[in-house]
Amino acid sequence: MTEYKNTLEAAQELDRRDGLQMFRKRFYIPEHAGKPSVYLTGNSLGLQPKSVREYLEQELLDWKNLGVEGHLHGKNPWFYYHHFMREALGGVVGAAPEEVVAMNTLTVNLNLLLVSFYRPTKQRYKILLEANAFPSDQYAIEQQVRLHGLQPEEAILEVQPREGGKVFFTEDILQRIEENRDSLALVMLGGVNYLNGQFFNLPEITRAAHQAGAVAGFDLAHAAGNIPLHLHDWNVDFACWCSYKYLNSGPGGVGGIFVHERHGSRPDLPRLAGWWGNEESTRFDMKKGFVPQAGAAGWQQSNAQIFPMAIHRASLEIFQEAGIDNLRGKSELLTGYLEFIIKEYNRFHPHQRLQIITPADTRDRGCQLSLVAEHNGREIFNKLTAAGIVADWREPDVIRMAPVPLYNTFEDVFRVGAALESLS
Repeated sequence: MTEYKNTLEAAQELDRRDGLQMFRKRFYIPEHAGKPSVYLTGNSLGLQPKSVREYLEQELLDWKNLGVEGHLHGKNPWFYYHHFMREALGGVVGAAPEEVVAMNTLTVNLNLLLVSFYRPTKQRYKILLEANAFPSDQYAIEQQVRLHGLQPEEAILEVQPREGGKVFFTEDILQRIEENRDSLALVMLGGVNYLNGQFFNLPEITRAAHQAGAVAGFDLAHAAGNIPLHLHDWNVDFACWCSYKYLNSGPGGVGGIFVHERHGSRPDLPRLAGWWGNEESTRFDMKKGFVPQAGAAGWQQSNAQIFPMAIHRASLEIFQEAGIDNLRGKSELLTGYLEFIIKEYNRFHPHQRLQIITPADTRDRGCQLSLVAEHNGREIFNKLTAAGIVADWREPDVIRMAPVPLYNTFEDVFRVGAALESLS
């Protein structure tokens, strides 16, 4: 177990021992007052890999020199571009290459998947969602329910943290599944809750959903690239995610989906069809009759968004090189150090404590810690920002900090404590 110390020398020693320290140099770090900021919002928008320019320029060059011929004769033919990321993307989420595809954006993908996997009947029509789910998930599910002629207040169940708490208990989720086993159609949770940073026990929840006769799907916006996932082995039915947070693929970057192979091999599964989801070998026959590709690619709608995908590809290749398990190891140390620093601050400043509302068990969280100040939370957040600590604020009273292992350092975390001390 690492022994943490609240000194600059101790933080710098941890950085010297960090086997992943070289990756920081491969990202642009925003500056504050002429020095690198402490950027702790990779959970909201990841930083730009320096390799992005090269990847984009190649596609711009092929467009310039080849025009439409770039689809088949470019260095990275656009017709097949989504293929170039399948292996890396599968490695990030624990899936076979055929079970994943980069396409569209997060909520578009969620709606497409709900068309296939939320098939309510008179008996089974309820969806289980966590309280404080990200608004886009709530909106999408509300409207999907209405599209089937149902009312959200009747069809949507919420699991809540226990009274007075901020953390969800796995046993409470499992109990809600069991209580509604005869009417539950879908369990649809965020893999990591965006507000408190809690990582849900996806294998246990999936197992319980299936035992109840329901489908298990997850929004992995805050989990993909943050925590090692094993979607195939966990038997998850479907999942979707964005790429602009921990996957560092730019604002509005291309999203992604996972569809378990047992569903991807079913051409009869209902879905919204699009040209790019049709069988590749006959796509340009231009005939009637949709024949979906096998695997997740059969949910594609339109041709690949080449420039966002080029950015995504640049980032995913960094993940392949670093290794998601290696990143997880550093993440636990970084987040543990941040937890230590916050507790040290609380020890010496009991009048202005910062409550950590993220689970203390490292198995139940990624690299995000969510904090609630007892007094003047927004003022503290604003002062941290002015000191070059880039965190984020979520209403009504939460400060989120996420030390990302690809580009954050232990010295960054030490500087958070130093900034807090300067506010006292």
